[in-house]
Amino acid sequence: MRIALAQINPTVGDIPANLRKATDFIQQAQSQQADVVVFPELSIIGYPPKDLLLKPQFIDDNLSAVEQLAEQVHGIDVIVGYAERNRLPVGRPLHNAVAVIREGKVVSRHYKTLLPTYDVFDESRYFEPSPQQERNEVVQVCDTPVGLSICEDLWNDERLIPRRLYHQNPLADLEARGAKLMINCSASPFVVGKQDFRIQLFASQSRQFNVPLVYVNQVGGNDELVFDGCSMVFDQTGQVIAQAKDFEEDLLVVDLEHPQTNRRHDHARGLESIYKALILGLKDYVRKCGFTSVVLGLSGGIDSALVCALAVAALGADKVTGVAMPSRYSSDHSLEDARKLATNLGIRFYVIPIEPAHRAMEQMLSEAFAGTESGLTEENMQARQRGNILMSLSNKFGSLLLTTGNKSEIAVGYCTLYGDMCGGLAVISDVPKTTVWELARWINQQAGRELIPQRSIDKVPSAELRPNQTDQDSLPPYEVLDAIIYRLIEEDKSVRQIIEEGFDPETVLRVTQLIDRSEYKRRQMAPGLKVTSRAFGFGRRMPVAQNYRQTIPSDLGNKT
Repeated sequence: MRIALAQINPTVGDIPANLRKATDFIQQAQSQQADVVVFPELSIIGYPPKDLLLKPQFIDDNLSAVEQLAEQVHGIDVIVGYAERNRLPVGRPLHNAVAVIREGKVVSRHYKTLLPTYDVFDESRYFEPSPQQERNEVVQVCDTPVGLSICEDLWNDERLIPRRLYHQNPLADLEARGAKLMINCSASPFVVGKQDFRIQLFASQSRQFNVPLVYVNQVGGNDELVFDGCSMVFDQTGQVIAQAKDFEEDLLVVDLEHPQTNRRHDHARGLESIYKALILGLKDYVRKCGFTSVVLGLSGGIDSALVCALAVAALGADKVTGVAMPSRYSSDHSLEDARKLATNLGIRFYVIPIEPAHRAMEQMLSEAFAGTESGLTEENMQARQRGNILMSLSNKFGSLLLTTGNKSEIAVGYCTLYGDMCGGLAVISDVPKTTVWELARWINQQAGRELIPQRSIDKVPSAELRPNQTDQDSLPPYEVLDAIIYRLIEEDKSVRQIIEEGFDPETVLRVTQLIDRSEYKRRQMAPGLKVTSRAFGFGRRMPVAQNYRQTIPSDLGNKT
């Protein structure tokens, strides 16, 4: 059997475009003598469709698209993901489904059994699991009994999942029904390091059930999520015999009987994988939201420099505008470094000083502020004037405004609402500050020259909103801060557990309190691209008005 893995980049809700893309990939698969072509989960409508699924017309349009596709299919089997209505009178109204299409007809429909409701997933809001009477039926493809599953159905191996979330293993049921080949249609988002775990997990399942496994994943960026592709085929011993490209569309045709002829691409790891994910996520967000250009503020610091470099790599220098907005507190080297970055990257660059607006605002508020000390309010005033300038440029020229805050700052609220948080996409909001530095050095190393000015990498971070200000006036060293944030956010560890790992009790408590107090800011920030296991955004659902507070245990410190 020759199987084509159609690793496509669908746009959520653009059913006509997704249908055209599917048709094109089917034709390509046929030209390469494939017997069957397999598409990702919900590929007709794109993943995740969220509350579009609540619109009856949207479901009708998606069902019509499946029928239109079926009418065009001859000489090849097609397995495609879509949303099907639940025909039973009880339960949620939809199924997450795949259709098997053959010679102009849908010959069978198969429904997802395991519905994830953790992190960014909320499928039980929309979908009903596969009905018991229709569950785990195999389908004949090229005279081979094939077991079809959808994404999460593959993620319940008791030997590798620390705590199983489900009582059932759909693959075990398919094997019991006589499946000799497993095919899984997925939309599995990227997280750094995830692909290596996928290989371990899927290889284990292939060996356990002694059958080849085909895994077809979506690729592309949809809102906060980035899908890395990396579709794969395993033989019955768990060996990867074919792997598609990462972070780009691909049609991988695999010959199960002659595995030595198959393509096998390696996948990016570490910093390279984060870089590729950010590039793809940024490029697709801009394109799928209908923008053609971006604008961002350039402070001369490392965060804006990294975001600018990513934007140029994603969109091209002619689509990026950088704006330096010096104040009375800005150092000369900040403007020099911003200008040097713009020159190195070849982007359009403006210098718009905020001093006239700053003085005017001080004068306007002088009576109301009389008798008060100058402080944080006056500092934030400058950030908001910059945000106003950037939003004005965005409005005037139709460019998407990119925010440049990193995960460390956003975690502890070291950012200004309606100031540096203004924008349409928070590109590095899931990238810790220490990783920002590493990425900047990596980009220069890969380029073989200084794209990002070395001084921007080396200088002590500063918001430059008051004389001689540095980030470390307000925050712990970033190496310490990032280590604590990782434990609090990604590992959900308690104050006690982190202190017992050797961190200073007062520092741990302060960081915890800053994170808790800053939830209202994060609720209002732009969508951010997810690259870690736990990002701020819709996957982390913390209440704003809440009063749960941790303290330093009495046996570990004095403060309560």
